[in-house]
Parts: sequence; C-alpha cells; structure tokens
Amino acid sequence: MHYVYVIKGERNKHIYVGNTNDLERRIAEHNRGSIYSTKKYGPFKLVYYEAYLDKTDALNREHKLKHHGSVIGHLKRRLRNSLAK
Repeated sequence: MHYVYVIKGERNKHIYVGNTNDLERRIAEHNRGSIYSTKKYGPFKLVYYEAYLDKTDALNREHKLKHHGSVIGHLKRRLRNSLAK
C-alpha cells in the first residue's frame, strides 16, 4: 500500500502533506526529527490519510494537494474540526 497523509504540528499547528509506503514508520520519523523539512515543527499528530494500491496514484494525489490550492483548501474544510484539535 501507498499512503498520502496529512500531519499537524501539536505546538504550532504546522500542516504537512506527504506520501509513504509505511505510514507508522514515516510518522515516527517526523516525530523523531529525522525529516529535514519538518524537524523544527514537531511533534506531529496524524490527522488524515488515504491509501492507494498504486504508487503513481499516491504521488499524483500528493502533488495535487501540495500544488493546487483549491484541493488542499477543500480538504481543510472537510477536516476543520480535526485540524482545530
């Protein structure tokens, strides 16, 4: 399986979108500070994920979430209660 995920920093509410083939390992890496792009924003809480059988599908979805503002905007509106916690 391949996953697209959204995590939120517990201290400053920083939101990050990523993809992985091992969701538990990747969240642990974010929380350990092993990921350069997020190490100053942790610890993180998993807010949302989507599972895909094909890696290309997951990469395409991640790209849309990161580079098309309306797509991430729609997702944030759907998750507004989860993101507020």
